[in-house]
Amino acid sequence: MKEAILYEKLSNGRVRCRLCNHFCIIDDGHKGTCGVRENHSGMLMSLVYGKIIAGHCDPIEKKPLFHFLPGSRSYSIATAGCNFRCLFCQNADISQMPLDRNRILGEDTAPEDTVQAALNQGAASISYTYTEPTVYLETALETARIATERGLKNVFVSNGYMTPAALREMRGNLHAANIDLKAFNDKFYREQCGARLKPVLKSLEIMKEMGIWIEVTTLLIPGLNDEPEELKDLAQFLVNLDPDIPWHISRFHPTYHLTNIPSTPVATIRRARDLGYDAGLKYVYTGNIHGDDGENTFCHSCKALLINRTGFFVSENRIKNNRCANCGKEIPGRWNI
Repeated sequence: MKEAILYEKLSNGRVRCRLCNHFCIIDDGHKGTCGVRENHSGMLMSLVYGKIIAGHCDPIEKKPLFHFLPGSRSYSIATAGCNFRCLFCQNADISQMPLDRNRILGEDTAPEDTVQAALNQGAASISYTYTEPTVYLETALETARIATERGLKNVFVSNGYMTPAALREMRGNLHAANIDLKAFNDKFYREQCGARLKPVLKSLEIMKEMGIWIEVTTLLIPGLNDEPEELKDLAQFLVNLDPDIPWHISRFHPTYHLTNIPSTPVATIRRARDLGYDAGLKYVYTGNIHGDDGENTFCHSCKALLINRTGFFVSENRIKNNRCANCGKEIPGRWNI
């Protein structure tokens, strides 16, 4: 265990966690919503510090990040735990382990060892992913500082529910993020995730102000968050924030506690992609449709094919010096290691 950051001591031995927007008030001997931060006699402790439950070298496209060091590898880590309770979680075996199984597993790993493993495997970045990096911020923060010093970039794959204070802790050591904007209605967030929409939107705004490269993913679930008007509003929010932000629209498949809903029709994903372009976004991608044309990057100006992808793998990259090789238009992103 390690003493947590971002909390305050209250009366009667209670503490208030200020890591995410649940702002949990935790009695002595109890845990927060995430299940991995516990009040020990008035001191908030992280139960997952350095306890890495997953560590793999992935294509950066798997995060998914399509405009950040394409074709590179990202050493990806996680601990158990999450501050959301998504009924459709694809990694529930580790994200919900502390609550579903009342267990916290993981191998004790020093931040220095994580960075060295990334370097040994030829990674250009470290991704804090699979579960929610906010709940293991102490580990992520220490690892990211060392990674930056060693020339690696740092990536969050996150639900975006961290507080502004948590984001400030990562200033200068968080270079890119893919944020799950799971829907554009608060009812969905409350009923399907146990959270709220507004703090996620605020995090996106703060990340943009901080100069972090942002990409956004929305998993479309039939009947829950796939109405055209809602998707138009979501796309318009992104356009207002920055039309250069890539939007990844992914196909849902039944999983975890949401097995009674069928897979998203491919036509729904493609229609949503059109809505994103109609709203004014420059880059909209389809996910979980292997071999679809929506996996590729096309110049927003001349429409030339720039990056050819199949799944998570890049077979061709025609972006030269941050520009389209065909028309010379600057392509938004972070292209150089």
